[in-house]
Amino acid sequence: MSDAQDLLLDMIAALPDPVFILTESGRYAAILGGHDRQYYHDGSHLVDFTLQDVLPGDKANWFLQEIRTTLQQNRLRILEYSLAGRDVDGLPTDSGPAGELWFEGRIQPLPNLINGERAVVWVASNITERHKLQGKLQALSETDELTGICNRRKLLAELTQHFNQFQRYGTPLALMIFDIDYFKRINDEHGHLFGDQVLYELAQQCHTQLRSADILGRFGGEEFALVLPNTELESALTLAQRLRQHCQQQVFNGPKGCAQITISIGISTASTSDGNITDLLRRADDGLYRAKHAGRNCVRHRPCETGSAPTMLL
Repeated sequence: MSDAQDLLLDMIAALPDPVFILTESGRYAAILGGHDRQYYHDGSHLVDFTLQDVLPGDKANWFLQEIRTTLQQNRLRILEYSLAGRDVDGLPTDSGPAGELWFEGRIQPLPNLINGERAVVWVASNITERHKLQGKLQALSETDELTGICNRRKLLAELTQHFNQFQRYGTPLALMIFDIDYFKRINDEHGHLFGDQVLYELAQQCHTQLRSADILGRFGGEEFALVLPNTELESALTLAQRLRQHCQQQVFNGPKGCAQITISIGISTASTSDGNITDLLRRADDGLYRAKHAGRNCVRHRPCETGSAPTMLL
């Protein structure tokens, strides 16, 4: 073997990321590089085994499909996926990173057959830290800093998603908008820090009355919104009553004494005549407006039909 060939093999073996040669049937034809055990496990024993031999059925089928798609399209493909060391039979447990890992896979068809089979080169780069950072940044962009619940942006995105499901499948959907009555008095009498405390504690208390599927968000200031998937009007009104009573019973303790609050609630339900979520939001907001003018600490439902009287629940 020439010096140039030796150098080429040494360079490939020293690649920081592991390089897999995988055939169309899912056989590991070769594994090179990826020797840093801080980021990668030692998978050298996988050579001549198949994906089906060492991976759970669903993961093996996924990798096999990606290989075949790459061969069919005959081009470089880049994708992200998760895989833990425990998912691969025979990987040493005393070395290598622990837990679920995320990888960027760069898959390129090879021009020549490997033992009579078409094959790809699959370069796997560990992007776990980047993936975690992206998750944190996304959570921050969707979370209200003060209360820890959804912010307006996230809430509208969730409402849009569920409204689309309503339009497509007819799945019931209700929306609730509520705010704290006379909240300015709390800020004036106890200070804005106490007001912030009330908003935070109110959000936590509301969660105790909700289902896991319900989506609570801060709409702005002392106003909150609640997306209720798969919820008919009667159930939404019952929840609104329970939520109103629960909030009324809470005592908020601060340095200048304690305070109690009440909330006013407006409700709307999705209708086939709604063009988009703006119609749903407008009716819920109108219900809140009517609740305020009815004396506060009450619930109003604004129907879709023009001219119909609103439903009242004291």
